[in-house]
Amino acid sequence: MNSSIEPIRHDGVRVLLVIVSAVVAVVGSFIGSGALVGTPIAQVADGALAADATAVAPGEPAFSIWTLIYSGFIGYAIWQALPAHRADVRQRQVGWWFAAAMVLNAAWITCVQFEQLWLSVLVIIALLAVLVVVFGFLTTERPAGRVEAVLVDGTAYIYLGWVCVAVVTNIAATLAGADIDPFGLGPDTWAVLVLALVAVVAGLLAVAGHGRFTVTAAIVWGLAWIVVARTSGDGLDSRPAAIAVAVAAAVAIAATAIARSPRSHSPR
Repeated sequence: MNSSIEPIRHDGVRVLLVIVSAVVAVVGSFIGSGALVGTPIAQVADGALAADATAVAPGEPAFSIWTLIYSGFIGYAIWQALPAHRADVRQRQVGWWFAAAMVLNAAWITCVQFEQLWLSVLVIIALLAVLVVVFGFLTTERPAGRVEAVLVDGTAYIYLGWVCVAVVTNIAATLAGADIDPFGLGPDTWAVLVLALVAVVAGLLAVAGHGRFTVTAAIVWGLAWIVVARTSGDGLDSRPAAIAVAVAAAVAIAATAIARSPRSHSPR
């Protein structure tokens, strides 16, 4: 059960930082979409991040998940600023890290806008690491209520799940854009290998988080749109990648179901 203690000066700093970080992330999203300024992500670097650029690139509709994530950012920023939550022990643990995750998202968009794909890889790996830390904090203690579960945990888990897929897509796009094929294995073989890695990561998160389905749902969402992009006939088709995606999604779902089962929580 969460508890609040006496407010301290750092609480106000943390609350303000989260609000500013959410605003920065949302502004960055407008730049990344090309809605106001900037270039749409799919068009930068000669389309290196487009849906048909690599064998592990998800179809364009997959990115609609960002609407949910950005809405979560705004909701979380408002919720944690309310007087009842400012001194919450759980927020003292996770707030700083959550703010970093939102800023790193804007930093990634900035790197891509300037076509610094190699730097974007470092940023998204750092983002994944930060989200794993957030995940660790949130899974240690249950949220106090349903609103917190949705705005804090739900947003963080969807964000983490999506980034697990985005890391693979980002690295593949960067290598392809630089015309680099490590060991000369070919795009299909590399697609199968990295998707196997996604399956392993999904399994580890399922075990560590005792079957947080929201994380798995976001991962499967990204994987499903990779299948669509590889089999639609409108872009880069890859049957091996499509099969590997289906297997990875099945592993993620199975691992989550097993981790959620009462038997997995029973005392030994």
